[in-house]
Amino acid sequence: MGMKRVYTGFLCLLTVLILSSRVRLCDGGISSNYVRKYNSNVDMPLNSDVFRVPPGYNAPQQVYITQGDHEGKGVIVSWTTPDEPGSNSVLYWAENSNVKSSAEGFVVSYRYYNYTSGYIHHCTIKDLEFDTKYYYEVGLENTTRKFWFVTPPKPGPDVPYTFGLIGDLGQTYDSNNTLTHYELNPLKGQAMLFVGDLSYADNYPFHNNIRWDTWGRFIERSAAYQPWIWTAGNHELDFVPEIGESKPFVPYKHRFSTPYRVSDSTSPLWYSIKRASAYIIVMSSYSAFGTYTPQWKWLKNELPKVNRSETPWLIILMHCPMYSSYVHHYMEGETMRVMYEPWFVNYKVDVVFAGHVHAYERSERVSNVAYNIINRKCSPVRDESAPVYITIGDGGNQEGLATEMTQPQPRYSAYREASFGHGILDIKNRTHAYFGWHRNDDGYAVEADSLWLFNRYWKLDEPSASHVMR
Repeated sequence: MGMKRVYTGFLCLLTVLILSSRVRLCDGGISSNYVRKYNSNVDMPLNSDVFRVPPGYNAPQQVYITQGDHEGKGVIVSWTTPDEPGSNSVLYWAENSNVKSSAEGFVVSYRYYNYTSGYIHHCTIKDLEFDTKYYYEVGLENTTRKFWFVTPPKPGPDVPYTFGLIGDLGQTYDSNNTLTHYELNPLKGQAMLFVGDLSYADNYPFHNNIRWDTWGRFIERSAAYQPWIWTAGNHELDFVPEIGESKPFVPYKHRFSTPYRVSDSTSPLWYSIKRASAYIIVMSSYSAFGTYTPQWKWLKNELPKVNRSETPWLIILMHCPMYSSYVHHYMEGETMRVMYEPWFVNYKVDVVFAGHVHAYERSERVSNVAYNIINRKCSPVRDESAPVYITIGDGGNQEGLATEMTQPQPRYSAYREASFGHGILDIKNRTHAYFGWHRNDDGYAVEADSLWLFNRYWKLDEPSASHVMR
């Protein structure tokens, strides 16, 4: 009788273990139960100090820079003058040099409904030295303003470099917290990879473009000193035929310049750059991307050009995520996934960063390239050649957080949390990089999720991260 009870107990324990194992196989990773503070999700008032207009007549404002060539030796300086065009030139010099040079740019302006922009300047500085600090000045006479930037090291396989990542920023109090936490992060991002949805001006009646001006002044404190690599999102479309605005991306294209021509792109909305040991490809989720479209043809030609011996880290930026387990915007990236996921796997893309969903999520390395509409192979499978997909659309805009998640958490989802924050991608060498997601809500930047990335192109056996100095 005693033996029977032991045997019965063993069967019960074995059943529990089997069921537990099945549960673990079916469930995904971690869904954080972190409870964040209440957020009002309102834009900062127009008289907020972060929107302050610089003093002086026609003083340059909304100063920001981005990469100006393919290699990293060029910088595009953009700024706006409110009253008249003023000077188109940028004065610049190396930190330890008395020799000053000048580059000449151009000026544009635009109308949108009942709004007329200021005079928007774009000036490309070319043939700079790698890994050098430069100062630059814009403006005239008593309204000259001075800034600085540091060029990246020459592209190479073992060149370390640190990128910041922000998406869906907006201009709320939470947006200000996100940018502040990024600026105070001890890892110190050297360039910003911005995954779309910038000002949220389109949430105002008639897409009030004054909110483009306030956003430009808001980000100047970072974007005037390090390049922000621009990706367009749905809030940059500004397509409103009912008020006479039938051309998409008008404010965005006038305000934000990109070096698209140097990568043989036909549009500023998709392009590529090298920076240190990374090759960065920017895609447009809200432009035509089907077979034989200009974007499709460009990417088809672009991916084979990537020399992984020079730039081993292949990073893709887009706005709409291909993998997301949140209810809001669920499956919106599915068409692009079906089109391009086989390419990403074939070329061993390391990581795909997206926004759009106002939360954070990191995937396992999975692919779903086998699926078609009749074979029922619709569950993603583990694939070591696939990228990690990271959604980081949690910058802090007025629409608030996406808190509702699909249940159960799918197996491809490694970590998800609805909190505001930013990311840091810290590339160490050709084989190792460290990604951390930093939560805002504790009053300082808390790293709530992290991952060591091992470069798949080099076909590594994953060593312990403890062997890599952080």
